[in-house]
Amino acid sequence: MNAPPLVGYSSSGSEDEAETGARARPGAGSCGRSSGHTPVPSQRLPVPDSVLNMFPSTEEGPEDDSAKHGGRVRTFPHERGNWATHVYMPYEAGEEFLDLLDVLLPHAQTYIPQLVRMEEFHLSLSQSVVLRHHWILPFVQALKDRLTSFQRFFFTANRVKIYTNQEKTRTFIGLEVTSGHAQFLNLVSEVDRVMEEFDLTTFYQDPSFHVSLAWCVGDARLQLEGQCVRELQEIVDEFEDSELLLRVHARPIRCKSGNKFFSLPLK
Repeated sequence: MNAPPLVGYSSSGSEDEAETGARARPGAGSCGRSSGHTPVPSQRLPVPDSVLNMFPSTEEGPEDDSAKHGGRVRTFPHERGNWATHVYMPYEAGEEFLDLLDVLLPHAQTYIPQLVRMEEFHLSLSQSVVLRHHWILPFVQALKDRLTSFQRFFFTANRVKIYTNQEKTRTFIGLEVTSGHAQFLNLVSEVDRVMEEFDLTTFYQDPSFHVSLAWCVGDARLQLEGQCVRELQEIVDEFEDSELLLRVHARPIRCKSGNKFFSLPLK
């Protein structure tokens, strides 16, 4: 069986802009009498290239240069006024957690040298979805209403597992949740209800909640699953105080929409 896919991390940093169409200029009406002269067609002067370059064609989407973001590919095309939105729980990476990662990552890189450490750590509670700008605040308010009475809880993420995104364009090494799974399912159930209210895609069936540690471009499951995972699991199990280190108090939920972040506290 394939490992459950990870949420894609597409985002749109563009501000919402009103879409306006050029109105046809009304023609000049006659004064009631013809001048008797044949009208001379107006001559249109060419527009300088310097001006044309200021207004790129709106029919073409923005160039998606994957080289600018480590070879990552957008999950969905960028469109003006659409904001990539993701609901997740941040994972606090303390000094001891980073010490563990400093041991895990070099070992994994002996199998895949291209592996890169994640810049931040979290557990996804939704897929990446697209919201129009005017729906962002109602969407966040609906999430707050659903989650406001949810109790905070402890969970443990200590099982090494390999994931890919849906398109198999990125591979991740993660730590899967082994206790607290039921509470995460309840959280996702509430988030899914909001998604349904806004006619958006709900989360995966039978999800594997996890914290991604490192990633690489492409589908590298064959190289990482098996021997590599077993060795990484041994490192986790034998790391000093790993049982306490990887038991974490759930943090406030966060919603990221484009370049906007919203915090959703739990009780």
